[in-house]
Amino acid sequence: MESIETKPALAGTTGLEAFSKATCRFCGNHLKHTFVDLGMSPLCESYLSMDQLNQMEPFYPLYVYVCDKCYLVQLEEYVTPEHIFTEYAYFSSYATSWLEHVKNYTHQMIDRFRLDQNSFVVEVASNDGYLLQYFVEKGIPVLGIEPALNVAKAAEAIGVPTLTEFFGVECATKLAAEGKQADLIAGNNVLAQVPDLNDFVGGLKILLKPQGVITIEFPHLMRLMEENQFDTIYHEHFSYFSLITAEKIFAGHGMTLFDVEELPTHGGSLRIYGRHADDTTKPVTDRLIALRQREIAAGFTDMSCYANFAEQVKETKRKLLAFLIQARQDGKTVVGYGAPGKGNTLLNYCGIRTDFLDFTVDRNPYKQGKFLPGTHIPIFHPDRIAEVKPDYVFILPWNFKDEIMKQMAFIREWGGQFVVPIPEVTIFP
Repeated sequence: MESIETKPALAGTTGLEAFSKATCRFCGNHLKHTFVDLGMSPLCESYLSMDQLNQMEPFYPLYVYVCDKCYLVQLEEYVTPEHIFTEYAYFSSYATSWLEHVKNYTHQMIDRFRLDQNSFVVEVASNDGYLLQYFVEKGIPVLGIEPALNVAKAAEAIGVPTLTEFFGVECATKLAAEGKQADLIAGNNVLAQVPDLNDFVGGLKILLKPQGVITIEFPHLMRLMEENQFDTIYHEHFSYFSLITAEKIFAGHGMTLFDVEELPTHGGSLRIYGRHADDTTKPVTDRLIALRQREIAAGFTDMSCYANFAEQVKETKRKLLAFLIQARQDGKTVVGYGAPGKGNTLLNYCGIRTDFLDFTVDRNPYKQGKFLPGTHIPIFHPDRIAEVKPDYVFILPWNFKDEIMKQMAFIREWGGQFVVPIPEVTIFP
């Protein structure tokens, strides 16, 4: 037991990491530091039908490590990507503000990198064609690569050619051999969902033309920690990135990050721009250098920076439960809005079931009539809120709270209020 006492202590540590054989998915270093322990949870996109409610439901640890060599925050791979993503419940096109975001991105990329009918754009994890459709509208050749057959079919239906497989070195090598290297490779909210990072980033290198550009968007670890966004941690997200760590990973595969944008999406994301290391036509921007320096100044290359997050999470849980207990004791009705993956982490970690939340609603017909994993809270069409007239509408996809509060403004007619759980419980009258 001496090893437990002599290693650097981190707040929120349970001691489990002392017995761990886990290694970093990028650098292979032994993982011995806990970032946060969110207990046991089911897969966050595994929505249940009525006839599944009495069956055994698998739960897996949501136990997060941080590597003391490359500072990658990560979960072990408890479940294979094939198990998670072959049939997937998330369709990107149901979020209006997200479509606006990618439409703007399309215009920006066409203008900045002079893309035209002779260019070739590839999106990895292209979902239902939500992004590539805007390149198609401009007559620019595209290819989506998407492992989930059900969402890939939706992309094909709107005219987005889609290859249904997991992306990596093998897939990229095959496409490159067919002369299908890309001028632009886009990857939105996929890097976190890749268990074999080296295979994925190695594939990006192979698929990219000599002077091509890669853009990858992912939630920024700095914002996750600053704003207590622990509910964005779930099994489908294997890794969580700072710019510093992302630079290490791309450099390890012969690529340089030359620019970065800080985005408001998903509670605060980065869009990194990558190129081949020997492509001298795209110098590293001042804003990338400035963000790297901000991360260093904030301590992201110092293990003590990661130590306080676990206690912060526990305090949020206590405050949220205190609010819900008080609301119930006062005879108030509370219902949910949305059935996002992050909501399932929050509800399962906090132990919130139908004793606190009567039901939730979602615009996605795929989820309506089903039940949330673990908590078994039923999911209805949004019209249900107008029928029930609850006192509180609890917004689970808090990153879309402005859009949702606008859509559901009519709850104020009966004095209804909105509740947002992150970064802390806030009531919007």
